[in-house]
Amino acid sequence: MLDTKYVMDHMEELTPKFKARGINMELVEEYKDLYETRRKLIVEVEDLKKERNVQTKEIAQKKKAGEDATAEIEAMQNLGKVIAEKDDKLRTIEEKFNYVASIIPNLADDSVPVGEDEEDNVEVRRWGTPRTFDFEPKPHWELGEELNILDFERGAKISGSRFLFYRNLGARLERALFNFMLDLHVDEQGYTEMMTPVLVTSETMYGTGQFPKFKEDVFQMKGERELTLIPTSEVPLTNYYSNEIIDGTELPIYLTALSPCFRSEAGSAGRDTRGLIRLHQFNKVEMVKFAHPDRSYDELEKMVVNAEEILQKLELPYRVLALSTGDMGFSAAKTYDLEVWIPAQNTYREISSCSNCTDFQARRAKIRFRDEDGKVRLAHTLNGSGLAVGRTVAAILENYQNEDGSITIPKVLVPYMNGIEKIEA
Repeated sequence: MLDTKYVMDHMEELTPKFKARGINMELVEEYKDLYETRRKLIVEVEDLKKERNVQTKEIAQKKKAGEDATAEIEAMQNLGKVIAEKDDKLRTIEEKFNYVASIIPNLADDSVPVGEDEEDNVEVRRWGTPRTFDFEPKPHWELGEELNILDFERGAKISGSRFLFYRNLGARLERALFNFMLDLHVDEQGYTEMMTPVLVTSETMYGTGQFPKFKEDVFQMKGERELTLIPTSEVPLTNYYSNEIIDGTELPIYLTALSPCFRSEAGSAGRDTRGLIRLHQFNKVEMVKFAHPDRSYDELEKMVVNAEEILQKLELPYRVLALSTGDMGFSAAKTYDLEVWIPAQNTYREISSCSNCTDFQARRAKIRFRDEDGKVRLAHTLNGSGLAVGRTVAAILENYQNEDGSITIPKVLVPYMNGIEKIEA
């Protein structure tokens, strides 16, 4: 959530930023109008309550003096009704204002390229050279089915479309990958490993910005409590310090976790209907950081390098993109995407997204720290995929495929595969 006072004090200069983020300016006008109405009502209610306090004292003095206070009591009762009506109106206005404020995205950092969509993203760098095949490379789903390591048909039978079973060495490869990723994050990059809940409250989803705007993208439980299956472990990890004040000397704090992720993929009908790219359930290793506001953009650059190191050790070609203002996620102030080379599609596809959310999530979730001067301030939160495991499996199957249909295991994963160097039919 944005800093309301800052927005209202700098509305004119922020207008281009609102437009760059694709925000409907009618929504911004509603935000302004609700804020002004709310502010005026608060002043009116406070003045009326002061007047009621004066009347209460006058009534008490008359009663003490043995004088008739009937008229004053009647006037105070009428005033009380007016106050109650205005309090009700203020609550309604505050609810509307809070809702509008909660669906306005974070504003982009000045370093973010301005654009409408993914076509305006800017390539920052590339690593590795896509392999030249002397045969026609197959898509990963064909390879997985032929090797009997991915079973989409039975996944659909059990759970519906966009679910699957990993089988035999396919399951081993998935497990090898996330163990390798976690070991790298923890042993070499300084992250603390966590295991998180996969069901969270609506308040938790609100804290990271998924609610209320993106409720259609999740799976929710029915029952006495409204709980949601996490779309990413960013949600529980970021909220780990919600409603807390962190000792500033502990910053930056690095957390990482493997978790299943659940997404309804609303609005993606017809896209990536085959394979591992777009599933309702998938595993992902997440990185989350809590940083000092003065150093959060340095931490973002480090996080991107942390994700890149995984792809480099796997020897998978990739590129890094700086996302445009129109393509960034709701909570982000700046985002880099890592896209891995997918031979059968002859293109790069997203495998990691690393974002600095500045104080946007921290304001919603009340994540604060005490600085060196003893002042309590909002922390900056960052998150990134390190990596999406299923998409990494897809990249390995396609980039490491052989003409006979077998898959060579990347060298760095062989120890995690118990010495197995190749998946064969």
